[in-house]
Amino acid sequence: MKKYIITSFVAICCFSFALAVTPSVSPSAWQRIKTKLSTLPTVTLPLPQANYDWLISPQQAKACIFAGNDGNSIVITNGLVARIFCLSPNLATLDIVNQMTGENMLRAVSGEGEVTLNGVKWMLGGLQGQPERGYIKSEWVKNMTAIPNSFIIEDIDISDSVNVLNWARSRWALNKKNPTGKRITFTLRGSDTTKDVLVKLHYDIYDFVPAIRKSMEIVNEGNDTIKLNSFKLEHLFFAEPESTEGDMSRNYLPNIHVESDFTCGGNFWQYSTDRTEHWTTDKEYTSQCNYNLGTLCTLDVNLKIGPDIEILKTQPFSSYHVYEMPIDTYERERKGLFKRRFYTTIAPWTTENPIFMHLTSIDPTIVHRAVDQCAATGYEMIILSFGSGMNAETTSQQHIDAIKSLVDYAHSKGIEMGGYSLYASRSVSKDVDVIDSITGKPGGATFGSSPCLCSDWGVEYLRKVKNFYEQTGLTLLEHDGSYPGDICASTKHTYHKGLNDSQWKQFYRITDLYHWMLAKGISLNVPDFYFLNGSTKTSIGYRETNWSLPRDRQLIHGRQVNFAGTFDRTASMCWSFVPLVQYQGGGAAATLEPLSKHLNTYKAIMMQNYGAGVQACYRGPRLYDTEKTKETVKEVIDWYKKYRVILNSDIIHLRKADGRDWDGILHVSTTNKEKGLAMFFNPTDKDITRNIKLPLYYTGLTNKASVREQEGKSKRYNMNRDYSINLTVNIPANGYTWYVVE
Repeated sequence: MKKYIITSFVAICCFSFALAVTPSVSPSAWQRIKTKLSTLPTVTLPLPQANYDWLISPQQAKACIFAGNDGNSIVITNGLVARIFCLSPNLATLDIVNQMTGENMLRAVSGEGEVTLNGVKWMLGGLQGQPERGYIKSEWVKNMTAIPNSFIIEDIDISDSVNVLNWARSRWALNKKNPTGKRITFTLRGSDTTKDVLVKLHYDIYDFVPAIRKSMEIVNEGNDTIKLNSFKLEHLFFAEPESTEGDMSRNYLPNIHVESDFTCGGNFWQYSTDRTEHWTTDKEYTSQCNYNLGTLCTLDVNLKIGPDIEILKTQPFSSYHVYEMPIDTYERERKGLFKRRFYTTIAPWTTENPIFMHLTSIDPTIVHRAVDQCAATGYEMIILSFGSGMNAETTSQQHIDAIKSLVDYAHSKGIEMGGYSLYASRSVSKDVDVIDSITGKPGGATFGSSPCLCSDWGVEYLRKVKNFYEQTGLTLLEHDGSYPGDICASTKHTYHKGLNDSQWKQFYRITDLYHWMLAKGISLNVPDFYFLNGSTKTSIGYRETNWSLPRDRQLIHGRQVNFAGTFDRTASMCWSFVPLVQYQGGGAAATLEPLSKHLNTYKAIMMQNYGAGVQACYRGPRLYDTEKTKETVKEVIDWYKKYRVILNSDIIHLRKADGRDWDGILHVSTTNKEKGLAMFFNPTDKDITRNIKLPLYYTGLTNKASVREQEGKSKRYNMNRDYSINLTVNIPANGYTWYVVE
């Protein structure tokens, strides 16, 4: 057996079974666990601190599962993050270790959550009796006891893979590899009235990214139906980074990114759509500095309502997933890089980035022309936009056949075609719409009025959309007003009972559709944060009326949006907007048509979007109107495809557009031929020359860098001690330039 001896902590931290057998753990269960522990390599704590930067060398981070050398603990780690479990007198989390900093993140021994079954709350593992909750001393743990009314560990299982969504990989993507890692499952059994109930806690630790995923499964082995009123997937006692008075919402939280795949809210951002992450207080932590014991130092992961569903013997319950990723800094760019790499690794479908236009008509003549123009210029997809006349929820075979004929023509030219459908933010009828729990009437939803997905109409809507896509061959759904998390107090809708189960059941109706589409190769543009359930794009963030501004203002505004919208999301996760024709006002001054009359602006907009790796909705009836316009569009697309990998790689934000001086971004990669590509813009009426400090740390280069302006000759630069170079840049008036780093 492989041994890892550092210094012993687990041996004294956990209660050794050899010294005291927990009566709640049966001898047969312990023997089963002990046999499985003996097959694992062993480790003692503290774990070593990572001696590399995973953002530069992610391949060094490999998932492992160890047994503690005391025979009573398990450690899951990938060298960047670790979670340490004690097994007796019951399953409990002793610590989450940020191995990038060496920080022990928990201040108190934590349980594994809780479930409320048939109105009775049960703890999942956990220990009680810690005398001080500001920190953990090893000798305290051996005197702690199992919590009454708790599920007790019965078994463990280990797997060499993590479950992922089925993704068809039918188009270009920066990353087409599934995430890999290891899974450990702890099986816990109830007692008394829950003796026939098993809870399986799944923990996935990933390769290449400092993230752990947790989910829960509940199995009913009895003959009686069980009501799952609610559950808490995590209940962790974190050490606070500061403990002060006043408004706790303005203070630092523990430096860990927490995100579940239960996100909905009619919003483009994870932090405002995650329904499960709650930072709260610990009133038993009486030695904290906050006089009212108000420090936000406890992480609860739970829904505020539901699921309130029945678990049958033949139908186990599966929870959502929560992801936890410690971060090694509070610096914005690096924190953003953590999150962007997280999505690229965990949800690789988010790296799809097809080149598309938004077509405003389904007239065959206009569609055929647009298809031909896409094929001629290198575009890859047409989206039949809102207002085009396409209806994805129809059952009219005539309409379905008409759209299929357009799709078939597009496919004959090598062009994909997608379409638009609106679900929420509209009223259908009083029998279908979400019912407000306060008024008992339709309304009170995120968008005022919205249909309920668990009404007969809602279920039929999903069936119709699925049928429409199956029959037409469309390969992108732009799902406007996706399910925004509304709860519904109706007791008359067929597919939910009432208020408490309405959110849970609606959410899984919509995600079932998205999972199906991902497996079929249907890309998903959704103005909500469904990325961990198969979505590939959301809005980069905008007020729609901003695209009615004059063209010169749209240029600078567009770069501001691209800059600000790509800190916590990759560029490929975002779409922007370009009004080729008028959109919500603005008149001729706001549009690019006729394209040949505004060709310089048209090219500048394309260059700043494609140069950021951001696909925009070029909304109009055509891509070009003259041969010169065609050549310009093709030139930009050819350039983008030549540098597609680096332009879809990580962004380092150099300077935000402010209309006064230069602005720019830098794409970086440690694995690509081009290690960097910098875009510089000049919003002024005069040519400018600037000496710019170009940060190249995230290229992986250490001593020298070869840099060329556009397709010119390369020049060798010695790198400064902070991995930067000093670059003299000339930017034409109201123009741009770009540099390649190799």
